[in-house]
Amino acid sequence: MLKSLYISNYALISELHIDFNAGFSVITGETGAGKSIILGALSLILGQRADNKSIKIDAEKCVIEAEFDISTYRHLHQFFSNNDLDNESEVCIIRRELTNTGKSRAFINDTPVSLNLIRDLSNRLLDIHSQHENLLLSNDAYQLEVVDTIAQNSDVLADYRQIYLQWRNLQVELKQLQKNAEKQNADLDYIQFQFQQLYDANLVEDEQEMLELEQETLSHAEEIKSELQKAHQFLVEENMSLPLLKDGISALLHIKSFIPEGNNWFDRLQSTYIELKDITAEMNSFEERLEFNPARLEMVQNRLSEIFTLQKKYKVTTVEELIKIRDNFENQLLQIDSFEDEIIALKKKISDAFEQLKNLAQLVTNSRKKACKPIQNHLIEQLTKLGMLNIQFQVAITTSSDYTENGNDEVQFLFSANKNRAVLPVTQIASGGEVSRLMLSIKSLVAHKSDLPTIIFDEIDTGVSGEIAHRMGEIMQSMSSEMQVITITHLPQIAAKGKQHYRVYKDDSGEQTQTHIHLLTPTERIKELAQMLSGKDITDAALHNAQELLNNA
Repeated sequence: MLKSLYISNYALISELHIDFNAGFSVITGETGAGKSIILGALSLILGQRADNKSIKIDAEKCVIEAEFDISTYRHLHQFFSNNDLDNESEVCIIRRELTNTGKSRAFINDTPVSLNLIRDLSNRLLDIHSQHENLLLSNDAYQLEVVDTIAQNSDVLADYRQIYLQWRNLQVELKQLQKNAEKQNADLDYIQFQFQQLYDANLVEDEQEMLELEQETLSHAEEIKSELQKAHQFLVEENMSLPLLKDGISALLHIKSFIPEGNNWFDRLQSTYIELKDITAEMNSFEERLEFNPARLEMVQNRLSEIFTLQKKYKVTTVEELIKIRDNFENQLLQIDSFEDEIIALKKKISDAFEQLKNLAQLVTNSRKKACKPIQNHLIEQLTKLGMLNIQFQVAITTSSDYTENGNDEVQFLFSANKNRAVLPVTQIASGGEVSRLMLSIKSLVAHKSDLPTIIFDEIDTGVSGEIAHRMGEIMQSMSSEMQVITITHLPQIAAKGKQHYRVYKDDSGEQTQTHIHLLTPTERIKELAQMLSGKDITDAALHNAQELLNNA
C-alpha cells in the first residue's frame, strides 16, 4: 500500500509530506485548491512523462517520492530479482526528479532506472482512476481486460500468445520466402544461361597456367629444337662433356685408393656423369617429340581466348574464380528448385500452428464465457444498490475468424437502466452519472480478483448525490477491506465514510500561492463535512448533519 508521499517544488507545492494508512481515506477541498496537483505528482510516480513546466517557479529541481509497503506482496520479489533491484526491506521507494533544464531521473530504492521500468512496477502497486478514465468504457480492449481479470485466464492466455507469435512469425517467414522465390524465378533464365556458359567451358584448375606455358613452347618450337640439338652435340660427341667426364672417371679409378679424398671424388664424378647422361636423354627425347604444330597452337590460343573472355565478362583474373562463380550459379539453381519444397514445408508448419492457435483460442473463449455470469450478477447487484432498480447488463462475447494477440473474441458491455429499453453498448446509452456508478462497480469487481494494493478515485462520484452518493461510499468502504482505497470527493456522504480524512487547501498569505494538505482531527472533520453540506456559513443543522453522517458511517 501507499505509506507516504513527499513532494518538493512541484507546481504550487514547495514542500509537502503525507502519511497514509490502510483502509479507506478521503481527500476533500475546494475546487482549485490543488487536489489535481497532488494527483499530477503521483502520476509521475506512475511513469508519466513531464517537462520543466511542472517545476515550481524559481526552483532548480522538483522531487516526488512515494513509499510503498510491500510486505504482503511476495510476488513482487521476482520483479526485483529479474531487474537486479535491491529489495532487502519490506518497503519500496519510487522517486522522480525533474530539473529546470529538462532532465528527468527515476529511481527505485535509490537505484537509477528507466521510465518503462518505473511504470511497470508502479502499475503493480497503484491505480489512479481519474474522471477521464470513464472513457475507458468505450474501449473494447478495456472491456476485454475486465473479463480476463475475472476469468483468471492468464496462464492459458500466455500459452495462446506464445503460439500466436509463432504463427505470425511463420507467416512473415513465408511471405519473405515467397518473395525470394518470385525474385529468383524472375532471374531464372539469366542464371541458367550464365551457369550453362560456364559449365560448357569445362573449366579446370591450373589449366590457364599450363596452356600459357604450352603456348610459349609451341610458338618457339624451331628455336627450341635448334638449341637442344646444340646442347646434345656439346654433351655427347667426341671430345665433348660426357666422353671427357668418362675419361676423368676412368683415371680416378686407378688412383683413388692412394688419395684420402679419392673415393669421394670418384663417387661425385660418377654421380655427375649419370645426372648429365639422364638430362641429355630427356632433352633428346623432348627434342625428338617437339615439332611445330600450327593446329595445336591455334587450339591453345583459342582456348586461352575463351578463358580470357570469361574472365573479362565476370571481372576476375583466374580460372579458380570462374569456377566459384559457376558453382554459385549452380547453388542458386538448386535453391530455386528447393523453394517449392520449402514453401510447402512452411505452409505445413503454419497449418499446424494454426490448429494449436484455434484450440487455445477456444480455451480462452470458454474461460471468458464462464466469467460472464459472475460479472453480470455482480454489476447488476451493485448497480441496483446504487439506485438503478431496473438495470439490465449483459456481457456479449462474439467470436470472429480474425485472430489477434488477445484471441478471436470481441467483448461488449451492453446496458440499459430502464424497463422499456433494450440493452445497447454502454457508450451509446449511459449518462454521465450512470457511467460513474458503472465504473465504480467494475472497479469493485476487479478489486476482488486483482493483487493491486492501492486504488485512488478522483471524483468518481461526478453526477451523483444524496442516497446514491451514500451507496457509492459504502462500496468504496467495502473495497477497502481488501485493499487501500483513497478517494478525492466533493460529496459529504462519501467523505464521512473515510477512515482518514485529508483536506487540501490553498494559502495565499505569502509571496506565492501554496498548496497544502492536512489530516483532519475529529473536530476539524465535523467542521469540514458541515461546510461541504451548507457552504461557508456553517449552521448548527449542518454540524448536526455532519455528526450524523460520521455516526452512520
